[in-house]
Amino acid sequence: MMRPALALTLLALTLLGACKGDAQKCDTGCRNFATLRYWKAADAEVAAAPPTQRDALRKQKLGEFDQKLERGIDMCVSQCQSANNDTDIECMIAAKTEDQVTACLK
Repeated sequence: MMRPALALTLLALTLLGACKGDAQKCDTGCRNFATLRYWKAADAEVAAAPPTQRDALRKQKLGEFDQKLERGIDMCVSQCQSANNDTDIECMIAAKTEDQVTACLK
């Protein structure tokens, strides 16, 4: 026979789990959000650089992006799951521009 406290804990964990957003969708949406936001600014910086420096600057920006993304993706996914807002996450996944992805969260 299961103890009442254990049964309540298991029930609470089950209910909390049911209230969380889809982790894979959140990961996809967060990655798209970060990519579109980062590269809008980075692409402008690369375009403003002298032509001979653009390739090197783009490689530098790619390395910076990868580091920043990996440092922040877990928190973004966690917040997304907690929000459990399918409309926002579907919007973030479908966005093709920084303006579109930003509008998803307004």
